[in-house]
Amino acid sequence: MMRLPNPWMILGAITAASLVYFYAHHAGYVKRDQEMQLEIARLNGEAREKEQKLAQDLNNTSSQLKEANDVVTKKQSDLDRLINSGRVRLNSGCVQASSSATPASRDNEAGSESERETLRLIAEIAAEGDRAINKLNACIAAYEQVREAINVNK
Repeated sequence: MMRLPNPWMILGAITAASLVYFYAHHAGYVKRDQEMQLEIARLNGEAREKEQKLAQDLNNTSSQLKEANDVVTKKQSDLDRLINSGRVRLNSGCVQASSSATPASRDNEAGSESERETLRLIAEIAAEGDRAINKLNACIAAYEQVREAINVNK
């Protein structure tokens, strides 16, 4: 007669195998979790470095924009000084003749003041345009810096 193994032995073997399997599964999961945490920490470090580099690049771009706008402001103040001193004038062919019957000296004074005001407004418009161009160029430069930094890994 064939003797069957003890059922408690079979149950013990199954329980032991299950415990070994679940322990190994748990240990593997913990190891995988630790590897993932290390990878996340590495990627966060890289992201912080990129962020710091971008902040520095943007600060440099802002400084360059401020310097360029300071140059425009200086040019505008120099031009205003020249306009006020009468060294910059409109071409006489550009000035409209007045239809009023005022004496010539009074016409020159009024024309001179309106001419100065016209020149000041033209200079102001030109300076605003220069500042807008400087701002646009700084914006484009900042966009390119960010785009290059983000697309390095792609």
